[in-house]
Amino acid sequence: MTKQVQDAYIVAATRTPIGKSGRGYFKNTRPDDLLVAAVRSALAQVPTLDPKAIEDAVIGCSFPEAEQGINMARVAMVLAGLPNTVGGVTVNRFCASGLTALQMAADRIRVGEADVMIAGGAESMSMVPMGGNKPSFNPEIFAKDENVGIAYGMGLTAEKVATQ
Repeated sequence: MTKQVQDAYIVAATRTPIGKSGRGYFKNTRPDDLLVAAVRSALAQVPTLDPKAIEDAVIGCSFPEAEQGINMARVAMVLAGLPNTVGGVTVNRFCASGLTALQMAADRIRVGEADVMIAGGAESMSMVPMGGNKPSFNPEIFAKDENVGIAYGMGLTAEKVATQ
């Protein structure tokens, strides 16, 4: 007997605030603190949800280090006041990290592994520079020109777009 795949629904959505003031209004705000605010905002949209029903949090982060390091997903869930039963996993897929986190959470619901998940992404380009604080690429990745995007993908893309 095959088990049917169930639907997954987004029941609340929010984003971290955006601000412009010089080099960024939130440039000194920790990304895990912004994530905590976003989680609390999303939960406020579903006041009937028992936080104990949340099974896990999947959070995408391009450069999970420094202020957005350790396991930012788990740290933010604890700081948001969720029960200790709510886990957290931080995933890295560079620019697609947040989208990948959402897809992973939805898939867990669809196959019946979970009923309620938190998913999203968090990043601070002000606190953690592109490439991280100590980039150390394996030189072999540059042996073939077509691999250069692995190390510098979006940075090179931005420069090409600016030139055009």
